[in-house]
Amino acid sequence: MRQPELPAGIAAHTGGRPYRENGTGKSGARVLMYEDLVLKIQPSSPRNDREEVMLRWLEGRVPAPRIVCAEDADGLHYCLMTRVPGRMACDIAFLDRPELLIRRLAEALQLLWSVDLAGCPVRRTVDVELAEARQRVAAGVVDVEDAEPGTFGPGGFGDPEALLDWLESNRPDSAEGDVVLSHGDFCLPNILLTENGLGGFIDLGDAGVGSRWRDITLCHRSLRHNTDGTYGIIRPQVKADALLDCLGLRIDRDELRWYLLLDELF
Repeated sequence: MRQPELPAGIAAHTGGRPYRENGTGKSGARVLMYEDLVLKIQPSSPRNDREEVMLRWLEGRVPAPRIVCAEDADGLHYCLMTRVPGRMACDIAFLDRPELLIRRLAEALQLLWSVDLAGCPVRRTVDVELAEARQRVAAGVVDVEDAEPGTFGPGGFGDPEALLDWLESNRPDSAEGDVVLSHGDFCLPNILLTENGLGGFIDLGDAGVGSRWRDITLCHRSLRHNTDGTYGIIRPQVKADALLDCLGLRIDRDELRWYLLLDELF
């Protein structure tokens, strides 16, 4: 496959090197995988800027990509990063070992939550997320077709505005004060594991100071969808609720539902 035309700074590191494209995930970015580097190409946006700010801040704190070079050209953002070792947590090798998978995911969450938040440059608290959701609803960019079945339509919310109103009127207790370092999109493809433990975190565009329940909720959903046939794999032995048990937390369905519904607006 021919490499796309790249900005000079990026091409200086990648020119002529073999690569493959990684189509996993729903970010819409084009991702080129080199032996030891990853190039993410996507439309320029504030989220790209946040991700780079967070990646630089996270260096030395948690295992994550290190930025080698970043450039904007013709409305596209090019970010060349070091490659994190390991395989995605949704790899069949981990899905077939559910106890190990759950333990590794719990350990990854606990590592994030152990990070000292002093100086963290990005906030993704409930207030911040609701304000951004309000902007998205007003701009008409919420994709209701990508929502969980039943979120909108008969038996659900009439439209994104109605969902947002409900979210704002039913803020959970965890929205106040209990903040940690949140990954922001703690789904199985964004957590890389090795045989010995955590390889690292990727796709950190929504990382920052936020609620631990946002990460728990998205991981819980990802565990379900990666094993219930949504993505073609059925592994009934993987129990999403086991994540809460491993973390020593009470399963709060209302909490999970609120953060899942919040994610429907993004």
